[in-house]
Amino acid sequence: MISLLAPEKPQMQSEPVLPFSSGKQTQPGLESKLDPAPRWRAPRYLPAGKLKDKVALITGGDSGIGRAVAFLYAREGADVAITFLPVEQSDAEATKEAVESVGRRCVLIPADLSEASACRRVVDAVVAAFGRLDIFVSNAAHQSRKETVEAVTDAEFDLTFKVNVYACFWLVKAALPHMKPGASIIVTSSETGIFGSQKLFDYSATKGALNAFTKALSMDLSERGIRVNTIAPGPVWTPLNPSDPGLPPEKTAQFGKSTPMGRPAQPEELAPAYVFLASDADSSYITGIVLPVMGGETTGG
Repeated sequence: MISLLAPEKPQMQSEPVLPFSSGKQTQPGLESKLDPAPRWRAPRYLPAGKLKDKVALITGGDSGIGRAVAFLYAREGADVAITFLPVEQSDAEATKEAVESVGRRCVLIPADLSEASACRRVVDAVVAAFGRLDIFVSNAAHQSRKETVEAVTDAEFDLTFKVNVYACFWLVKAALPHMKPGASIIVTSSETGIFGSQKLFDYSATKGALNAFTKALSMDLSERGIRVNTIAPGPVWTPLNPSDPGLPPEKTAQFGKSTPMGRPAQPEELAPAYVFLASDADSSYITGIVLPVMGGETTGG
């Protein structure tokens, strides 16, 4: 029998379109308050047990890209631990509920990653809970747009680098003694680390630093059988930008409009790339890359 139903639109044409709500939040923001709600469940994604019985640590796993990655990892058979700030507890609980709904474990670890000791405690907590660590996703970030570089205070610059770069460095050092051949480290960078961004002076600098750190680290860890890669998203609908005090409401409503697709990505559109780079079967010969996922924006090469 021939179906008369119209074919389903491809996912790239089915995600929410602008304008979005212009509502603002205070940092760090909550996913539960975003309008429209970010899409992170990836219902069209078909899991295949690619990460069966692996253990993943995902910083900033309470919301946004981190939540989407945690959920897809769980659907692929992994147990996960996520970090978040205490004020994000309600979002973290929602992530945990989603992970447990597909039969995997989720450990919640509130932590201020701007402190080296907190980063070490995070890794200790993961190993205590699961006895191993196979995948580390450095995803948590801080950003705050400023009109001029003079407006970036020393304290703000320091905080941005500590959360975005130092935390990745501290966590990698703490995690490596527990990671065996076949393990994977994945860093969330940004298109701003490639192109820069006029109002994100310190944030862009941190993302460029992470790109270079990834390349250097991948060379060093290759002989240990550990791969290191970075994903550079374009604009993504998460709490990061609506809670940025430097992004006015009218620009929040049109966030991502300048991309060739004319909209921001939804977290579910980023998460499969993190599965790909975590899976030894899928990406065993890939290390040291910066993978752009930027809605049509292109880079040289």
